[in-house]
Amino acid sequence: MELAIKFDCNHHKDEYECPDTLISYNPKFDEYGIIIHDGGTATSGISYCPWCGSELPKSKRDLWFDTLEALGFDDPSEQDIPKQFQGSDWYRNT
Repeated sequence: MELAIKFDCNHHKDEYECPDTLISYNPKFDEYGIIIHDGGTATSGISYCPWCGSELPKSKRDLWFDTLEALGFDDPSEQDIPKQFQGSDWYRNT
């Protein structure tokens, strides 16, 4: 899976523009998805590796919002949240 999420293209600026990139990974939520190449950044979440069938980590999206809410952040997209919550540090360093 690590190779599938590594973006290495000299012709496109990001994985959503490159038709050869099929899998996205969001480290903030620990989520994997299949990229929907429709000109946007849409993905369809997946729970299992499409090549070997191994179970992928459970999404931490709900936990991220719940944790921030417990810290007093009720609208993280509009508030200045702590830096650790902008990536994977919030769950990796606990």
